[in-house]
Amino acid sequence: MSAADTLDVSAPQADPVGRAPAEVEHFDVLIVGAGISGVGGAYHLTKQCPGKRFVVLESQASFGGTWITHRFPGIRSDSDLYTFGYRFKPWSGKPIATAAEILKYMGEVIEENDLARHIRYRHRISAARWSSADRRWTIEATRTDSGEALRFTARFLWMCQGYYRHSEGYTPQWPGMARFRGPIVHPQTWPEDLELSGKRVVVIGSGATAATLVPAIAGKCAHVTMLQRSPTFFITGRNANELADMLRELALPEEWVHEIVRRKILKDQATFTRRAVEEPEKVKDELLAGVRKYLGEDFDIDKHFTPRYRPWRQRIAFIPDGDLFQGIRDGKASVVTDEIESFTETGIRLKSGDALDADVVVTATGFNLNVLGDIAFSIDGAPLAFADSVAWRGTLFTGVPNMAWVFGYFRASWTLRADLIADFVCRLLEHMEARGATVVTPRLRAQDKDMTLLPWVDPENFNPGYLLRGVDRLPKQGDRMPWRHTQDYWSEKDELPVADLEDGTLVYD
Repeated sequence: MSAADTLDVSAPQADPVGRAPAEVEHFDVLIVGAGISGVGGAYHLTKQCPGKRFVVLESQASFGGTWITHRFPGIRSDSDLYTFGYRFKPWSGKPIATAAEILKYMGEVIEENDLARHIRYRHRISAARWSSADRRWTIEATRTDSGEALRFTARFLWMCQGYYRHSEGYTPQWPGMARFRGPIVHPQTWPEDLELSGKRVVVIGSGATAATLVPAIAGKCAHVTMLQRSPTFFITGRNANELADMLRELALPEEWVHEIVRRKILKDQATFTRRAVEEPEKVKDELLAGVRKYLGEDFDIDKHFTPRYRPWRQRIAFIPDGDLFQGIRDGKASVVTDEIESFTETGIRLKSGDALDADVVVTATGFNLNVLGDIAFSIDGAPLAFADSVAWRGTLFTGVPNMAWVFGYFRASWTLRADLIADFVCRLLEHMEARGATVVTPRLRAQDKDMTLLPWVDPENFNPGYLLRGVDRLPKQGDRMPWRHTQDYWSEKDELPVADLEDGTLVYD
């Protein structure tokens, strides 16, 4: 996809040529987004609700979401594909996969299940309006390749657009940036013609993106420096799964291998998460030992790779084969822990008084939170105040009829929750049909109206920057079920499939 295909969905936009919408198309379900969640949702609809007529609208030129938006060198998953992959589609490659491998996998899901006929690409949605009188959503969209205005109606809206703005990443504004003579690049909008050979590169950031990018360009540029304000926890290990390899040696079907390995990984992750909460110092020591194995005892691990937060408060990226640390050990990369005073013409001045010379600066500084796709939502003519709603198990919202949002897990793979919510949405749709209802809306019961309202995610439990910057735009959660957004796969996998649809919190009409 060329740069011209990169779409700006930062704000609702009118049809550029003012054309009247063509004939309205109606669907039972309209899915927003053809990323990992949207493609999975389409699959589950075909299997669990075969009678429902549905469409998937995608603003990009192809499927993939994150995996076509991000094009920086070395882009890969930061969690294993046995759990990031769908439960219904065996993964047979290495646990940590490249973007190209993930796109190939998703393409196979689409082809094998005849999903392409349901997906409309280059359809940018600007508005979604619910009408109680009509009992349906009206969706205003624009074909980005032709400028044609389109209108769709749907009984149920399934938001699978993710949680960050694809058109731009988050870059803080530091003094002097305009003086810097070289390019300042965010990985989310990586220029295809950016030449790094012979260049001194500074990558600002220490998260999964920086840890992926630095080893990918180390040795291909003159030198790369990872400049971080504070350290991040990482897990190191081989990009292989010994159990999967052993099971394949026994010639077991790939479906069996996938399910067995998936369950083992999930069990191990549950144990790790519990230990991180109950004995954080031990887990911290184990994580740092993995780093020390590559960098040696003389490297200043305390300064550069010992975070100030507890291991379970932010997502921990996997570093396959310790490639980030190998690059530092071999002198192709370095890490500097300091804060930026200002940019200069030739680099960055640090608050310590030191300076970093740079020809290229990469700001691997995170996302801009995207709330409901930056679409203008309204309910019976009134703008939707999404932050005033309360989440029903983190997927339905008080006062918002016939809409579900997929927001995946922070500590476990996103797709685990996408699969669970897909099951739930299909069950809800079938339940509505069985009881003769066309509308479902979460409502606080009398006993819930005085409960304590909490942020979408407890910052003491999980606190990445993009969430803290935008949490005021997100719905609230309550202090009891079903108003909790637990972010806990290991409880939700048992609770959500049997969640009571008739406890009075869901009002049907």
